[in-house]
Amino acid sequence: MSLATLYSRARTGIDAPQVTVEVHLANGLPAFSIVGLPEKAVQESRDRVRGALLNSRFEFPARRITVNLAPADLPKEGGRFDLAIALGILSASGQVAGDRLETMELLGELALTGHIREIPGVLPAAIAAQKAGRELVLPCGNAEEAARISGLAVRPAAHLLEVAEFLNGDRTLALQQTTISPPRDDGRQPDLADVRGQAQAKRALEIAAAGGHSLLLSGSPGTGKSMLAHRLPGILPEMDEAEALETAAVRSVAGLPFDPVTWKRRPFRSPHHTASAVALVGGGPLPRPGEISLAHHGVLFLDELPEFDRHVLEVLREPLETGQINISRAARQADFPARFQLVATMNPCPCGHLGDPRQRCRCTAEQVRRYRARISGPLLDRIDLHLEVPPVPPEALGSNPDPAALRSRDVRERVTRARSLALTRQGTTNAALGPGEMDTHCRLSANDRQLLQQAMTRLRLSARAYHRILRIARTIADLGGRRQISTHHLTEALGYRSFDRET
Repeated sequence: MSLATLYSRARTGIDAPQVTVEVHLANGLPAFSIVGLPEKAVQESRDRVRGALLNSRFEFPARRITVNLAPADLPKEGGRFDLAIALGILSASGQVAGDRLETMELLGELALTGHIREIPGVLPAAIAAQKAGRELVLPCGNAEEAARISGLAVRPAAHLLEVAEFLNGDRTLALQQTTISPPRDDGRQPDLADVRGQAQAKRALEIAAAGGHSLLLSGSPGTGKSMLAHRLPGILPEMDEAEALETAAVRSVAGLPFDPVTWKRRPFRSPHHTASAVALVGGGPLPRPGEISLAHHGVLFLDELPEFDRHVLEVLREPLETGQINISRAARQADFPARFQLVATMNPCPCGHLGDPRQRCRCTAEQVRRYRARISGPLLDRIDLHLEVPPVPPEALGSNPDPAALRSRDVRERVTRARSLALTRQGTTNAALGPGEMDTHCRLSANDRQLLQQAMTRLRLSARAYHRILRIARTIADLGGRRQISTHHLTEALGYRSFDRET
């Protein structure tokens, strides 16, 4: 009897639990079985592995082969175990040395020619391998992504023969070197200076970026709402290493390609208003991340918010509060992070011209009410900043660009300072402050407290809106470099709740 033990990684949400690949060769009629809760693609690895071994000029044992993927109750999916199974057969049959297998983990799908194809979801496996203190052997196409993990020895391979010769000591598998990312400001992102006028909207955008607040822009068509939203990522602070790894891990699990140029850039997701609830939060028989998770540590932009199905919008309520989403299915359960910044736009009425001095609105009061009722009160309550964007005067559009106009890089410097101040003080963004932390970091004077209580009574604000106003005031104070919230910080924060004034 011959037995070989190797290590690989499964995929569960953005986690990568260890899978021990045990290959046993026994006497008897030739057979090849895989146990350990394998799904269809894993079972089909028998044919891929057999073809890869034979076409690589190895001997395929004419014995009873049993492959156990442990733990047995963990579902296994995809072709990621092909390389480990093939090398387990070679090691158990004595065709390759197994001395180094204890110190490495193996990932990769095999072609019938023996070439190793790249797989999705490599980054969570790389993080787990680094914590386990093992080397990672994987396809060349995944090497640059995995090499982002500091302290991890990544050995890319293009063919099964390369790994076999490496185990036998006949060749070396060079370690993958991490390339230095290009500077963030490379001219690819739209600049805030492109937006003419709209000083208040630009100010609201800066506050939203500094505190991580959600933002709703309302205005007639052509006022620049979408232009402003697309320029939010350009004024956000660069992600740190931990945030970049979390974001890249979600993209990796979703099967999206790794792009080193966008490393540490905050994601910007803009789903169409016909998107379903599953597309937004994720799901499927094998749970995959949705748009809110792909926007983790970045921006989720919902253009024409009332045009989304109401049921679709309601699924945003819990992730906006908790920063994560739990997807439960009959056979699977997965948790995905969803700490995103929501930016949405809408027209004031179905025709879009309510309050527009340039054109007359033809909507009835009932039509306007039904249109706005597509956004529920609880969801609206969870959006920090509400702002009406007025039309831009024609003279502002026809003028030459203002040399003193706000540029994204200048605003980003102020935003970065303000957010650094908040992180140093409380360890999180102002938008994520809990009620207990607000008592410490958002204290008001007696007069300001009375002012806010009067505003709550007059505008009929909820307790959630009360806390959001305090968080916005804290961000405004941080942008001004102030330790304490002053009256003008509070009054400005109250001015960004335009939908509360309409109730």
